[in-house]
Amino acid sequence: MGKLTVRAVLVVVLTGTVFVQALMVWALVSGSDPEDGSLPLTPLRVITILGIGTAQVALVCVWRLVTMVRRGTVFSHAAFRYVDVIIGAIVAAALVWFAVTAINAPGQREDPGVTLIMGGIGVAILGVALIVLVLRMLLAQAVARDVEAAEMQAELGEVI
Repeated sequence: MGKLTVRAVLVVVLTGTVFVQALMVWALVSGSDPEDGSLPLTPLRVITILGIGTAQVALVCVWRLVTMVRRGTVFSHAAFRYVDVIIGAIVAAALVWFAVTAINAPGQREDPGVTLIMGGIGVAILGVALIVLVLRMLLAQAVARDVEAAEMQAELGEVI
């Protein structure tokens, strides 16, 4: 996938999330969508806005990491900040999902399987954070190897 394609996808997704988030804020502020009583829509709107915010934070960090890859600086300590923020955003998204599950749970008393499935999805989201954490550890090893290689190259330069 080309550099332009990655950036185009990131721009389209970020623009779409901002649009949906703006619509949700408008629905929350204007009160134009009356609640029918089946679900508490106001908390769900707030949770949706927060959930979209977690995705936007992760997208901006991915954008920064893609920029670092293009510049050849991704194997540096500066990349850890963005990876850590992505991990935090994923964990926050899981917490937001667990909040949605908790709000939805009272309506699922006859069929608790839905709540269990939603809880499983939350655990799967945390699994994504675990995968990114493992990738962070691989980045740490690559940065350490890069530093070690630079030191060895400097020593070799002194010998020659």
